[in-house]
Amino acid sequence: MKKINSERGQSLVELSISLVFILYLLSGMVEFGIALFQFVQLRDAAQEGALYGSINPSKTNEIIARVRNASSAPLNLNDTSLVTVTVTSTYSGGTCAANGTDSVTVKVSYNHVVFLPFFRNISGRTSIPLEATVVDTILVC
Repeated sequence: MKKINSERGQSLVELSISLVFILYLLSGMVEFGIALFQFVQLRDAAQEGALYGSINPSKTNEIIARVRNASSAPLNLNDTSLVTVTVTSTYSGGTCAANGTDSVTVKVSYNHVVFLPFFRNISGRTSIPLEATVVDTILVC
């Protein structure tokens, strides 16, 4: 009598189940990496604006322009519908001693759109809010 081998497809089933989980983890890492890269881009743009604002604290429009022109790829900072730039300053105009008490704050916000459908189903969110804030001391008034 011939013995029936019941373990013939076991490895294939284990591979297919494991592969699904591995691909989910890998795609989640890609999503996280893209969001992290976009956050770094926002932080660098905010730092550029805060540095410019520490020398020119009263020129809010030029600070915002400096932030928006800091980078155009992969995230287009010039898109005002997606990227929000806010500048606040303790500099009130007039005379300033530049003694380290006055500061300029640049905040750059963006909603990272999630491209993984299973993440949307699990979390119930279609985007992740990213925000970078840099505070710099006003050096010249």
